[in-house]
Amino acid sequence: MRSVSFDESLFTRYGGRGPRYTSYPTALQFDESFNESTYQHIAQQSNISGRPLSLYVHIPFCKSLCYYCGCNKIVTRNERRVERYVDCLHEEIRMQSTLFDRERKVTQLHFGGGTPTYLDDHQITRLMQALSNAFPFEDSDAREFSIEIDPRSTHDESMEILAQLGFNRVSLGVQDFNTDVQIAVNRIQSANDVARLMEDARRFGYRSMSFDLIYGLPYQSVSSFDSTLDQVIAMRPDRLAVYNYAHLPERFKGQRMIRDEHLPSASTKIEILRHSIEKLIDAGYVYIGMDHFALPDDDLALARENGTLQRNFQGYSTHGGSDLVSLGVSAISHIGSSFAQNALTTADYEERINAGHLPVRKGMVVDQDDLLRADVIHEIMCHDSLDFDTFSASHGIAFTDYFSNELERLEPLADDGLIQLDDESIDITDKGRLLLRSVAMVFDRHLNQDTSRFSKAI
Repeated sequence: MRSVSFDESLFTRYGGRGPRYTSYPTALQFDESFNESTYQHIAQQSNISGRPLSLYVHIPFCKSLCYYCGCNKIVTRNERRVERYVDCLHEEIRMQSTLFDRERKVTQLHFGGGTPTYLDDHQITRLMQALSNAFPFEDSDAREFSIEIDPRSTHDESMEILAQLGFNRVSLGVQDFNTDVQIAVNRIQSANDVARLMEDARRFGYRSMSFDLIYGLPYQSVSSFDSTLDQVIAMRPDRLAVYNYAHLPERFKGQRMIRDEHLPSASTKIEILRHSIEKLIDAGYVYIGMDHFALPDDDLALARENGTLQRNFQGYSTHGGSDLVSLGVSAISHIGSSFAQNALTTADYEERINAGHLPVRKGMVVDQDDLLRADVIHEIMCHDSLDFDTFSASHGIAFTDYFSNELERLEPLADDGLIQLDDESIDITDKGRLLLRSVAMVFDRHLNQDTSRFSKAI
């Protein structure tokens, strides 16, 4: 099992801002020359491939504002506004379904937000019925249907209904169990509520449970986060994501409620991360990469072990080789070698739908050079290594010639111990596993000097 090594001097040099590479190119490269008709043509042409489908449904609503959040969300109690949006989702489902052959089964489905469980049981049931009527669902155990849930508002009955609807994975936003931290970020929830949902998930037959934690929040310390980790480990979720809080108050208004002086220092954040990784590995979790952990028998850990690990807009994944159809405001589809993003505001989204149009506002068709670079970045982010001869044979290029400039730019990273670099391969070292972004960025032809829109690696 691969380990992780800390070198704080490397964090200073390489731990700055950069893309998380849930896609390449990133959404910053999308433009409005890619429109509805472009998308329709590409979607219909993709039927030739016969690839399975993956669906993403964006529910942007939240009942209260978590101050740290940087997601596309709407804090509202206006039920009519929510119903109006859900009605538009139903219409988008219908319009999207006309583009894809019925033989293409949905093997992966994810409800994200916002807060998907903002919707009541009836609304979610109607959405799932609409989706299953419009797209044929894979009916074997191989499918992965997941939903993000809010422990503060999800009850036993809802967990049972979600299971009956076909969801077999749930993700819970925990962040931190410390009361002072919860008050500071306006997200108060008890460990008992989370533990109850874990019991429900096991009772109703969910295959996997995942927790999201965040380090770098106000009032956090190594000891306070250690207490949260103790409680989390006792609940034994199958997967964990331990995210670095990106404090960008100039971009996200809610973060202006968090005072800089209450945030842990950079050195404290590093110690929290170091301690978290060591503690989770000691507790039996496998470090997948970036900020993800999984128990050894979880599909994610098995995918890393057998070389089938994937990366997409939801982070690390086990399902590759499918076309992603995304529904809802700001949602991004990935079909073949193209990306398409929906309208960024609900007003624009609903106006497009009500006018009888798909809400596609921008995107891009990826050229051959970027397809090569995407595969390089995928190998780095998912497999910690890249063999030049294997890559050359599968892509019809001479890797060392094609990427000669990039290999030269990798030499300082090799000198600093992030990678091992020779004439045959790139291999990420234990020191480099926390800094995968910095290695991948070398192959990003679109990246300029302004990385302010991205989060920090550490």
